[in-house]
Amino acid sequence: MHYMMFYNLAPDYLERRDEFRQAHLAHAWAAQARGELILAGALADPADAAMLLFKCDTPEVPKQFALADPYLEHGLVTGFEVRLWATVVGEGATTPLKTS
Repeated sequence: MHYMMFYNLAPDYLERRDEFRQAHLAHAWAAQARGELILAGALADPADAAMLLFKCDTPEVPKQFALADPYLEHGLVTGFEVRLWATVVGEGATTPLKTS
């Protein structure tokens, strides 16, 4: 299954992220190495949110990722939401649907 996690970013995210960026990236790359985190990044113009795509069996995986993220711990992420994403088209779709 795919889960999308949406991060709400603090208004001063860009100004403060450098202090915590290496720890955040290490956390993210570790999740990617475990096969859980597929893609992640901040939205731009404005940089007020980020999206993280997980492939896992339960929403607990992204939730636990967020709770252990240095960005959340230090207030750069002000909230998050995890949603099941029914992927139906594309090479990595978990429930591919094709026309007959």
